[in-house]
Amino acid sequence: MQLNRRHFIQAAGAIALPGTAFAAAAAANPRELTMDVFKQRVRPGGAATEVWGFNGSVPGPVLRYAQGDKLDLHVVNRLKQPTTVHWHGMRVPNAMDGVPQVTQAPIEPGAAFDYRYTIEDAGTYWYHPHQSSFEQVPRGLYGALIVDEQRPLPVDRDIVWLLADYKLDERNAQVEDYGRVADFGARGRHGNVITINGTAAGAGRTLPLRPNERVRLRLINGASARIFRLEFGGHAPWIIAHDGQAVPPHPIGDGGLLFLAPGQRTDLVLDGNAGSRKGGWAITDRRGQGSEIARIVYAGKPVRARALGQPQALEPNRHTEVRLESATQHFLMFEGGEGGMPAIGQVDGKALKVEDIRAQHGLTWTMNYSAQHEHAMMHEPLFYMRKGEHVQLRMINNTLFEHPMHLHGHFFRVLALDGKPNPLREWRDTVLLGPQGSVDIAFVAENPGEWMFHCHVLDHAAGGMMGTVAVFD
Repeated sequence: MQLNRRHFIQAAGAIALPGTAFAAAAAANPRELTMDVFKQRVRPGGAATEVWGFNGSVPGPVLRYAQGDKLDLHVVNRLKQPTTVHWHGMRVPNAMDGVPQVTQAPIEPGAAFDYRYTIEDAGTYWYHPHQSSFEQVPRGLYGALIVDEQRPLPVDRDIVWLLADYKLDERNAQVEDYGRVADFGARGRHGNVITINGTAAGAGRTLPLRPNERVRLRLINGASARIFRLEFGGHAPWIIAHDGQAVPPHPIGDGGLLFLAPGQRTDLVLDGNAGSRKGGWAITDRRGQGSEIARIVYAGKPVRARALGQPQALEPNRHTEVRLESATQHFLMFEGGEGGMPAIGQVDGKALKVEDIRAQHGLTWTMNYSAQHEHAMMHEPLFYMRKGEHVQLRMINNTLFEHPMHLHGHFFRVLALDGKPNPLREWRDTVLLGPQGSVDIAFVAENPGEWMFHCHVLDHAAGGMMGTVAVFD
C-alpha cells in the first residue's frame, strides 16, 4: 500500500496521546523548568550579558536520574515567543519529544506543558528548545541530562562540560543577527566566545586534577554550529561512550583529536597521570587556527600510589541488532548551500527554481530535493517504516559543508564513513556527515510516531535541512 501522511496519522493517532501521570522524579531534581530572560556574567570582569535560560542560569540545572526513573517536569514559558523542550538523545514516547507542530503544540508565552516519561537509557544527554532553535539555543536555553547506569563506572569524580558559544559585542551584549540566510547557507552562526557551562573558556579556566585521580568527563556540544576538535595536552583520555551509548574503551584517535559536532556527546575517562608542570597542560580546540579552552593543573596529594590502567566498559543500553541481509534500503541525498544548490527543488510539494526557493522562502538546503520549513505539518515524511522494520540508510552529502545529522526517538549503528567500513560500529543518535561524503547507518524502527531527522547545525535545519521519518504499527 502506498502510504501518505493521512494514512500514517490514522494508523499512529493512538500513540500520540501522553501516558498516565508518573511519580515524581529524583528528589534532587527540580519539579519545574522556567524559561525566562535574565542577565548572567559570561566574561570574567565584564558586564553581564542578557541571556535566555532555564531556572535563572545558563546552562539550566543538571537533571540527574537513574536508569528506570520517571521524569516528571512542568515547563513554564516566560519568553515572548513560543517554545518547547526536546530531550536530545532520549528514547521517549512520541508525544513527549518536544517538537512543535509534529509531536505537540508549541508552549505559548505564559503557558506551560508537562513532560512525563520513563527513562529507558543510561548515558549523557541534554535538553533544549525545538522551536526557533537557531535563536533560542544560542541565547542560552540548554542544559545537561545525565542518567546514571545501574552499576556506574568507578571514578573519583564525575564532571559535566556543556560546550557552547556566544556571539558578543564589545559591551558583552549578544549580537542580534539570528536567522540570516547567509548563515543558513554556509557554516552556520558561530559565536566569538566559547563557553564551558555558560561562562567564557580560555584564559583562567582550569580543570584541577590530583595525581593519579580518575575523572569521568562528560562532554556535550550545545553550540549552534561549532564543531570542536579537542586536544588534551600531555594526556590520552579513554573514550567510553558516544551519544550516551557504551563503546569499548579506547584512547582518542585521529592524531589525538576528539571531534565533537553540535548535538553530539562523548564520555571520557581522564587519568591524572601526566604529572605537574608549570602552567599546566592545555586543552585546545584545534578547529581553524586553534584556541585554548582550559588547562589541566595538578594540585594536592596523590589519590593512589600509581595510575590506573584501562577502564572497564560501561554496561550497554538495550539495542536490537539490525539484520542487514533483510534490511529495507533507503537513501537520503543532501544538496544546497553556497556553491551547491540544485537547479530545482520542492517546497510544500511545489517545484521551484533555486532562486525562487531562496527569495520566496529563505531556504537553502534540500533533502532528496525537498526543502522543508521548520516543523511544518504539510510535509510528507522522508520515508515510512513499519514498527519492527530493519532499516539501512545511506546519506550522501553533495554539499561543501559538514552536517551532523540527528535522528529523534532512535539510535543507529554507524556502519561506514565515506564508503569505508567503520570498525567501531558504535550506536549514535547524531553522526557527522563530511563535505562531499557519505555515511551508512542502520537501525530498527521500534518507536512508533513521526520523528524529526535533521541537521544539528541549527541554521541548516532552519534553512531547509529538516524532515521527518514515520514509524507506524
